[in-house]
Amino acid sequence: VRHSVRTCLLFPLLSAPSAGCVGVCGRAPFSSCSPKVCIVGAGPAGFYTAQHLIKSRQDVEVDIYERLPVPFGLVRFGVAPDHPEVKNVINTFTQTAQHSRCSFYGNVNVGTDVSVKELQQAYHAVVLSYGAEGNRRMGVPGEDLAGVHAAKDFVGWYNGLPDNRKLHPDLSCETAVILGQGNVALDVARILLSPMDMLKKTDITQPALDLLAESRIRRVLIVGRRGPMQIACTIKEVREMVNLPDTRPEMVAADFKGIAEAVKEVPRPRKRLTELLLKTALDVPTEKEQEKRSKASRVWGFRFFRSPVEVLPAPDLSRAAAIRLAVNRLEGSGEGASAVPTGEVEDVPCGLVISSIGYKSLPIDPLLPFDSRKAIVPNTMGRVQKTAGVYCSGWLKTGPTGVIGTTMNNSFDTARALLEDMDSGALDVSSAKPGSQGVTPLLEKRGVKPVEFSDWEKIDNEEIKRGVAMGKPREKLLSVDEMLHVART
Repeated sequence: VRHSVRTCLLFPLLSAPSAGCVGVCGRAPFSSCSPKVCIVGAGPAGFYTAQHLIKSRQDVEVDIYERLPVPFGLVRFGVAPDHPEVKNVINTFTQTAQHSRCSFYGNVNVGTDVSVKELQQAYHAVVLSYGAEGNRRMGVPGEDLAGVHAAKDFVGWYNGLPDNRKLHPDLSCETAVILGQGNVALDVARILLSPMDMLKKTDITQPALDLLAESRIRRVLIVGRRGPMQIACTIKEVREMVNLPDTRPEMVAADFKGIAEAVKEVPRPRKRLTELLLKTALDVPTEKEQEKRSKASRVWGFRFFRSPVEVLPAPDLSRAAAIRLAVNRLEGSGEGASAVPTGEVEDVPCGLVISSIGYKSLPIDPLLPFDSRKAIVPNTMGRVQKTAGVYCSGWLKTGPTGVIGTTMNNSFDTARALLEDMDSGALDVSSAKPGSQGVTPLLEKRGVKPVEFSDWEKIDNEEIKRGVAMGKPREKLLSVDEMLHVART
């Protein structure tokens, strides 16, 4: 039989690695003769890319590098604590991480601890999947005042992201304004208004729970620049707001003028969502709903056709006291309608402003192409432009859009492109590459000790143990130092 890379795979059990599956590459199976792919980022995009590569080609080896000591990215740090079912995908990611041809290296900051160029030298292909770690700014005066937070940071705070553990938002005001009407905005609104009995059974961090228990916020307004027909959230999230205990909706009837007629012509998902908004805003509530609303101590509501102009400070100029909103009208219709200022403004008193207008990716290597306007790596079907052997998946590829299912398909597409390039010869995998064996000495020299998946499992077990003691599914470790201490004990 002509011995080749493929033969190493087809008969992996005929000899142990030490006996040497020696052929044209002269190396043991699943070692230097295997195509080696490095993935930067251990969130959903990274794991889905790895999963598809491993399942689709029986010789490929995948190493996943992650800045934090813990995996799973936004599934761990972005999904709302009261949505545990969404986190079940971690089980699939764990199976991928435990596969014999997959390795996890946490606590490695690509771009600082090791460069992308060094990874290119060690691997046949590098896939950038590190997501969107930056915040889109509003670009208005006053956005740096105390009391103004990016939704990403606020979510990271209550979900235990080490970068945000010292946020300590001031919840002593009565009214909070959230700018943006996507699912993240509604997650934040729900967390601010949820009864403690609901939250304390989740994996929300204890410091966040303690602060929310003392919160004086009784009114949350969720503001969008366009109308009810363009709202960006899903019907599930709106329904959760409608059903939230001890709350009542507060809408502006004028915002829904003409919507009942317009909704007849739109696709079914948009129609159902808009009908729920109409019913919540305009219908006479049932007797049961009226009773719930009359007893409610907290209020929430959408405000449409509004854009931020300025965050207004308190008299001592130290913190936010109100937000000035431009009143808009729509030009066009449907998804493509654009908001145009009318010249009117209105001021809304509030002590907490949360900007939920989007995450954005950041460049990690000056030698890689990066579109700063779109905040993505320029690519064609995941192939990074003008950079052979480098690919991207997830939000770095498309921008921060969609849900976990969207990211899955996006990542599978990138994996397919990479595999096509292997098969066509566009990506040369004929020469041996050292993979992690080429990177580990560099990290050691720089004083970086990676966290392996078995180390993460120690952290996982400790968090679950602490959670059980508190009647919660887990209590997250909040600092990198503490994570590393547990991982190495």
